[in-house]
Amino acid sequence: MSDPVFLITGASTGIGAATARQASAEGYRVVLAARSQGPLDALAAELGGPERALSVPCDVTEWSQQQALVAAALDAFGRIDVVFANAGFGGPRGFLEGDPEQWRAMVLTNVLGAAYTVRAAIPALRESRGHLLLTGSVAGRKAMPGSLYSATKWAVTAMSEAARQDLNGSGVRVTLLSPGAVETPFWDARAPGSEPLGSADVADAVMWAVTRPPHVDVNEILIRPTEQER
Repeated sequence: MSDPVFLITGASTGIGAATARQASAEGYRVVLAARSQGPLDALAAELGGPERALSVPCDVTEWSQQQALVAAALDAFGRIDVVFANAGFGGPRGFLEGDPEQWRAMVLTNVLGAAYTVRAAIPALRESRGHLLLTGSVAGRKAMPGSLYSATKWAVTAMSEAARQDLNGSGVRVTLLSPGAVETPFWDARAPGSEPLGSADVADAVMWAVTRPPHVDVNEILIRPTEQER
C-alpha cells in the first residue's frame, strides 16, 4: 500500500487521538503509541484495524520501547512519513506544590521522551523526506510562575529548532505546535467564562502544517483561544 504513514505518541487521548482521527480521515495509515493499551486498541479498531491503524504500547521514557515502536511501524507499513512527538503531561504550579516524583516523570516524559522520539524516527523520516512535529506550549514561549511544566516546554521549543537545523538539507520538515489553553484535566489557569481550545482545534493546525507543499516548512504554530490574554 502506498498511503502515507503517520506515527503519533500520546495517541490514546486528547490532541493525539484527535490528530489520529483527522489523519485517518485524510487517507493516512496511523501508528498509535501510548502507555494505555485499552484506549489505544479501541482507537485503532475505530480507525480501521490492522490494515489502517496499528496500536503499539510504548513508554516514551524508555529508549528500547521507542526503537521497538519505529520498528513495528516499519514492519507493518514499510514507511513512516509523519512523526508527531506529542506525549506529555503537566502538573500544579508552584515549586512547593506537587509531588517531586511526578516532577521527575514529567521531565522525563516531556523532554527526554520527545528527544527519544526524534532520535528513533530520524532515519525513517530521512528516507521518506517526511515531517517531524512536536507538541510544545504557549508555556514554552513565556515563563509561567512556579511552573516546572513551563520549563519542560521551553526545552521542547529549543529541541524543535535544534532538530530543524540538524535536519536542514535532508528534506525533512519540522514543526512545533504551541497551543494555549486546551481542554485538559490539568489546565488550571483558564479565565472564568473563557472557552479553551478543543483537541480537534489543535489537530486542525497539525494537519494544516502537514499538508503544505513540500517546499514550505511551517516551523511553529502558536495557537490560543480567542479570549486567552497571555
